[in-house]
Amino acid sequence: MFDTYILLGSNLGNSKKYISDAILEIENNIGFIKSKSSLYQTAAWGKIDQPNFLNQVVHVITKLNPEELLNSILSIEKKLGRERQEKWGSRIIDIDILFYDNQVINKPDLVIPHPYLHVRKFTLMPLNEVAPDLIHPELSKSVSQLLHDLDDNLSVEKVEF
Repeated sequence: MFDTYILLGSNLGNSKKYISDAILEIENNIGFIKSKSSLYQTAAWGKIDQPNFLNQVVHVITKLNPEELLNSILSIEKKLGRERQEKWGSRIIDIDILFYDNQVINKPDLVIPHPYLHVRKFTLMPLNEVAPDLIHPELSKSVSQLLHDLDDNLSVEKVEF
């Protein structure tokens, strides 16, 4: 069994429902959700001329290997209606692997830890909520240290529903 941390995001349609549906799909197809962060409303990052996102991090225990995990995630995104049109564009659902145990993977179609997680406030804030002491295997810093050292003024707010 492997500890994985996954970021969910949505900024089209009923984002809360898409994230909730993705969590159900993860439970049914990937593994046991050990914990999940609050929902966070975040300004768009990278391509900023689009609606705000809802983001959430889930800690999942899975028996899937990294490639199987990626394939399951891509299947879930497709099932929920994701269409890949432009990098960092608006989307119904986005599911990213942040960490897979303590592994470092660099393949053309799979990079773990996520290559941008340490520079994204919208990733680090919910991740810090569920795993503040988790150590980044390449940077040798905890999630809370990465968040503390972050130079990102993006608006990221915990939301209540």
